Amino acid sequence: MNIAHWLAATARRTPGSPALLIGDRVDSDYAAFAESAASVGAWLASEHGVAPGDRVALHLTNSARYLECLYGIWWCGGVAVPVNCKLTTQETAAVVEDAGAMVVFTDARTAGAAPGTDTAAGRATFVPVADAPWRGVRGPREPAERGPDDLAWLFYTSGTTGRPKGVMLTHGNLVVMALCQLTDVDPVGPGESVLYAAPLSHGAGLSGLVHVRAGSRHVFPTSGRFDADEVLTLAESVGQMSLFAAPTMVRRLVTAARRRGSDGKGIKTVIYGGGPMYRADIEEAIAVLGQRFVQIYGQGESPMTITTLSRADHRNTEHPRHAQRLAGVGTAHSAVRVRVCDREGRPLPAGRTGEIEVMGATVMAGYWRDPEATAAALHNGWLRTGDLGVFDEDGFLTLAGRSKELIVSGGTNIHPREVEEALVTHPGVAEVAVVGVPDAEWGELVVAFVVPADARSADARGGIPNSTNPNAADPNTSGPNSTDPNGADAAALDAHCRGLIARFKRPRRYHFVSELPKNAYGKVDKNALDTTPVAP
Repeated sequence: MNIAHWLAATARRTPGSPALLIGDRVDSDYAAFAESAASVGAWLASEHGVAPGDRVALHLTNSARYLECLYGIWWCGGVAVPVNCKLTTQETAAVVEDAGAMVVFTDARTAGAAPGTDTAAGRATFVPVADAPWRGVRGPREPAERGPDDLAWLFYTSGTTGRPKGVMLTHGNLVVMALCQLTDVDPVGPGESVLYAAPLSHGAGLSGLVHVRAGSRHVFPTSGRFDADEVLTLAESVGQMSLFAAPTMVRRLVTAARRRGSDGKGIKTVIYGGGPMYRADIEEAIAVLGQRFVQIYGQGESPMTITTLSRADHRNTEHPRHAQRLAGVGTAHSAVRVRVCDREGRPLPAGRTGEIEVMGATVMAGYWRDPEATAAALHNGWLRTGDLGVFDEDGFLTLAGRSKELIVSGGTNIHPREVEEALVTHPGVAEVAVVGVPDAEWGELVVAFVVPADARSADARGGIPNSTNPNAADPNTSGPNSTDPNGADAAALDAHCRGLIARFKRPRRYHFVSELPKNAYGKVDKNALDTTPVAP
């Protein structure tokens, strides 16, 4: 089944229902939404020869036109290639060229990133959506027929560990993923709305599929970006609003709500994921906004659907392991099996840390034109996620970080996530990233990059020399300006960690920075961190 059939069905069922909203103003009803998508599809086929299976890229910021073009691509049987709008010209060209996209939709903010005509990507046709050249083109009432194994969405990974790879997601993958959202994440009923504050090129676009089937209102902020105050205002105005948000967005929403004295009125559900949400942060979010949160853990290769920490799990404060569960990512989705394995691929029992693997109907068909990478990722039907985790006896999963980020110091494994969880509970810490750096004596040393809660302290520096014994009892801080106004200096953070994690896991060096480097998808890019020791 073509995923666009959901839009066609909703347009027949409730043609006059509000569909696309700019702020709280209705831009299109479902009849007009479907008609526009059909026109886009007919124009792609007639003017550019786009046939079923051909790729069309979306290099757009969030807007109502984005959804019209996305469903238009599917309407004619094409394959959507979402390109993050924050990518550079070179990065955009790499994606467009690798995908072999025939057409690239752009807007005023992304048109400047179009590659030159001397590349294969430059020979694609770049179309500004503001021109809407498909207006007046009459399209078929029904989308092109596609099977469950036909390609629908070609998602390019962030590339922090190498060249971005095109994840092949089929119509069948997307249908099952969306139905899992209803079953395991958040039921959607009449009169609801979904706000697109996170990029449609990523999780937000995927989470919106089920809202098309349900006939929800699709809301786009008038600012065209995530603004916490605007989100809170829109929620009060539109009501029954759900949104997908990265942890950094949740923190900004909580800060704005606390400042405004808001309890999140109008927000039905915040689905958070896409990066680590530390327990201290979600506890604060619940204290300010109430029990409106659901966590999802997935990756592009099994989108949105590996595990879920449900609303009920967040509420179950009486459970003796509630705190542990809140720091984890929940239980397996209905459509998948999840296991934790050792280096040889053998399943491990509860309580043992290993690589997370997933099998099910949401797992990708493979990587686009990359059989070697596909063979490395898929083994006997199981997707090797590259993430480390541990199950408890009840089937709740806790992440321990990426397998490639594991720190081995003095022959002992240290998981950065555990150290980060400890550091972020200090009131002087806003964000933190923990990495391992080479050391001649110990193999690797633990180094923490800290964003102080007070931005004015960003120039503070504190450190522990690389030669420090990782198991020493009381390492000393060194270097000028090592004290942060909030007390988040190296000595204070080291003392803070003593009661939370084992001595050998504590960072040997701290770098205080104004912000952490992030890739185009908002995830911390640990490869971009400068681990050079600060001179004393």
